[in-house]
Amino acid sequence: MSTADTAATRRRDLPATPPARTIVRLLGMPVDVITEAGAIEHILTGAAAGRGGVVVTPNLDHLRIYEDEDVVRDGYERADLSLADGMPLLWAARLQGTPLPERVAGSDLTVSLAAAAADAGRSLFLLGGNAGVADAARDVLEARHPGIVVAGAHCPPMSFEQDDLEMRRTESLLAAAGPPDIVYVGISFPRSLEVCHRLHARFPQTWFLGVGISLSFISGEVSRAPSWMSAAGLEWVHRIGQEPRRLAHRYLVDGIPFGARLLRRAAAARSSRR
Repeated sequence: MSTADTAATRRRDLPATPPARTIVRLLGMPVDVITEAGAIEHILTGAAAGRGGVVVTPNLDHLRIYEDEDVVRDGYERADLSLADGMPLLWAARLQGTPLPERVAGSDLTVSLAAAAADAGRSLFLLGGNAGVADAARDVLEARHPGIVVAGAHCPPMSFEQDDLEMRRTESLLAAAGPPDIVYVGISFPRSLEVCHRLHARFPQTWFLGVGISLSFISGEVSRAPSWMSAAGLEWVHRIGQEPRRLAHRYLVDGIPFGARLLRRAAAARSSRR
């Protein structure tokens, strides 16, 4: 039996439809009850069966935008996995009596999924980041994981999703790359949500993950917070220190009051169920 026939047989043995999801809702937003290992298994099993999808990694700022924008709510409802990136989401879920098993940080998942994809022989494409970041991240991943298949890296111009020519160029690059099994979309939210869904409609067998600044973390362009700060939910303090002009308003003016309201409403939701 040829390699192609063997692969086809394996695909036939896999479920034709994705496994049922267990979700909780925070201010209406769906969040999967799943671990990082479970998310990786979900993605790679789907890829092996010829299924793609869209993965979102919500944090507090995403949830705040979700409440305000219909298009973001629709994008989250259509996503195939919603992984709690921010610690305030875990606190709120626990407070309302619907705990999540763990934080699944997008910046961690990009690394662990790349390693698992290398072991499974699944291809990866890096899309976004500042000029040169995707190429640098590819170099790092290839050095860390010999045998990993990074099928391409592309840094499109800002707001490329609003330019039909640039979108067609991106689609052409993805098509020429296989298309790849997994694409990391390293652009800011909520633009990443739109791009993931648009590209997934074009390449339904590919998994698209909105990973924000994670390509910059992998490449070393931006340093991550120490693990103790991440575990304590203080990663935002580290990020403000790196980019105060861009992030201070998001975290201090918008984030803290919204986080307090989220926790109050989570507590109220728990009380209402008693």
